[in-house]
Amino acid sequence: MAQIIFTQQLARFLPVPECSTQAPDLRSALDGAFAGNARLRAYVLDDQGHLRDNVVVFIDGKRSRDRVVLDDPLRPDSRIYILQALSGG
Repeated sequence: MAQIIFTQQLARFLPVPECSTQAPDLRSALDGAFAGNARLRAYVLDDQGHLRDNVVVFIDGKRSRDRVVLDDPLRPDSRIYILQALSGG
């Protein structure tokens, strides 16, 4: 099963479970991870269901392609990391 890992940066703000999924794409995997956890969903996605500007998703070491549709395909052994984007000067 694919693994969804929310990094410790997010854990500073709310409980972040590690989840397993058989979802075929990122959107379906996130929907499953957010089921029953509206606060986590609101932290990662905006009110239109797009990734927030301060959130980045990596799938198998590569940044997700689309921040709106979230249709990146997943393999059964994929590792999905969800983290806060860092900025600064």
